[in-house]
Amino acid sequence: MASTMQSRGLHDKPVTTPERQAFYDRISPQSVAPLWEVLSSIVTRQPNVRALPHVWKYDAIRPSLMETATLITAEEAERRVLVLENPGLKGETRASDALFSGLQLIMPGEIAGTHRHSPCALRFIIEGEGAYTAINGEKAPMTVGDLILTPSMVWHDHGNTGKDPVVWLDGLDLPLVRFLGPMFAELYNGGELYPAGRPAFDNMSRYGANMLPMGASFDTENSPVFHYPYRETRAALLNLRKSGELDPVHGIKMQFVNPANGGPVMPTIACYMQFLPGGFRSEDYTTTASWIYSCVEGTGRTVIGDTTVEWGPRDVFVVPGWYPHHHEANGDAFLFSFSERPVHEKLGLYRERRGNVTQ
Repeated sequence: MASTMQSRGLHDKPVTTPERQAFYDRISPQSVAPLWEVLSSIVTRQPNVRALPHVWKYDAIRPSLMETATLITAEEAERRVLVLENPGLKGETRASDALFSGLQLIMPGEIAGTHRHSPCALRFIIEGEGAYTAINGEKAPMTVGDLILTPSMVWHDHGNTGKDPVVWLDGLDLPLVRFLGPMFAELYNGGELYPAGRPAFDNMSRYGANMLPMGASFDTENSPVFHYPYRETRAALLNLRKSGELDPVHGIKMQFVNPANGGPVMPTIACYMQFLPGGFRSEDYTTTASWIYSCVEGTGRTVIGDTTVEWGPRDVFVVPGWYPHHHEANGDAFLFSFSERPVHEKLGLYRERRGNVTQ
């Protein structure tokens, strides 16, 4: 398994003799420590990833998620979320080493108040209609398969004006921001709702129609489009299928882009939608970044190292960094995914393997 290789350092740890241990004990009160005692566990021959491959089966989790509505109100919880905890990172609120993910529930008539925070977030809708996310007062109506963004320090709130529960997959760079230190969050005016802003879908018309308003300028790397409807995404992938061109690793995989610069939708998280034709078996793919997937349509399996996960609609699974993996689709399938790949690329750390070839 990948984890076996990851534990090996460039050199073996030196023997800890009684004389050396006595020295270490003497210097410890000075808040210094010998690097050679830990170097082999820090500088390893392969990425030292702690997260494990895992799948969260939605149908198994859903009853517990619905039960939360009887246990705590949206107002008390602020955000009623069940954290998707990686079994290799229990208690750390992480789905992978760098990413948070969870299932958020909002019931009919509920409003989750306006706040903002330094971690950026995405909402991928997996059940129900009639809810919305408002970004600086502009509402984005939710439909299954839609991607809605709440970038860093943008005011946002959620509401459900429909008749049924609505559930979405949360994805945040929370572990990364927490590690770096700049964790900030605040309520809008002590708990008030942000006033109504531009009409729904304005962001898509203004910036997402292959045009930009005259004189448009941008002072952020966040996409000015924050709503990517599934009906348009799905249609684009199916139209590309007509070309017959399938990438042996990805099938047909498209990245959601920031129309202002062609880059990822947020500086630290990239989002993708992938079409796998029925019977398609991809070649192995390995990257330093982790990937969190949510199945929209279809069934299949993904082999991650020595682990095979079976997936179907609304299931979520994680591929940790530097685990070789490939997908096998039973019938036509659509997979949404997000990754911290942009961080790796900006820092010059990103590496990938297609098959056995490192790039």
